[in-house]
Amino acid sequence: MRSLLFVPGDSEKKLEKAIGAGADVVIVDLEDSVAPQNKTLARDIAARFITGHRHQTRSAIYVRINDLSTDLTDKDLAALVPVKPDGIMLPKSNSGQDVQQLSAKLRVHEAESGLPDGAIKILPIITETAAGVLAAATYAKASARLVGVTWGAEDLSAAIGAPTARDENGRYTDVFRFARTMTILAAGAAEVAAIDTVFPAFRDMAGFAAECAEAERDGFTGKMAIHPAQVPVINAAFTPSAEAVKHSLAIVQAFEAAGNPGVVGIGGKMYDRPHLKLAERLLARARAAGIPA
Repeated sequence: MRSLLFVPGDSEKKLEKAIGAGADVVIVDLEDSVAPQNKTLARDIAARFITGHRHQTRSAIYVRINDLSTDLTDKDLAALVPVKPDGIMLPKSNSGQDVQQLSAKLRVHEAESGLPDGAIKILPIITETAAGVLAAATYAKASARLVGVTWGAEDLSAAIGAPTARDENGRYTDVFRFARTMTILAAGAAEVAAIDTVFPAFRDMAGFAAECAEAERDGFTGKMAIHPAQVPVINAAFTPSAEAVKHSLAIVQAFEAAGNPGVVGIGGKMYDRPHLKLAERLLARARAAGIPA
């Protein structure tokens, strides 16, 4: 998962545009981008659209449901699980226990819809509450359905009373950089994908590209988008370069040729087991992006 594109579930026009945007994942949103009075309509439109159009896209289709503290979660699942989405995005997740609770609900709905147990994956947003940030370590081994973790700043701003998440230079303030860091570490502990949050200023492509590059440097493997124009930038930033693939392949091959020792030398430089693990991770990302590695 490199690019994950949000699209309002109550707009068939935007849904049609999204499926052709080239995103690895299209996230059909039933939560923040849908007004309270349109929730039922959004479920109906989203279910019909997924049923009728999923064969037209190579993108995986996830649905962002309403969070577990509302009375809307079960209604969302009842309407959307039967159309077989690839995954569910869980907003305002407070801990790994919330993932377990959602997994239990999915098990029931999957059975009722004739789907295999565990067919639908879960991607939680883990920093939209203060409790969620502090519970980041609880996602490790929470569920076999867990495919990644991601974070968000806007809901956290409201939760803690911060007027803004960024300083005058456009960089996240300390609290939000902490939430971002905890997301990377939570993903590492759970051995799942680390997905960076959205960049709201969708017309600032230079700033967006810089933030994508910084996220990839720090260990994120993908990023969420709010506009189709952001998708190519994300895919480029999170697709390993030919040079990086060649270098990683050389490291893996050198260890194999030497009988998998603790250290190998390549071009006068020493590489140890952490370098091997990093190379293997990069090659796995390249293969997932369709690059021979």
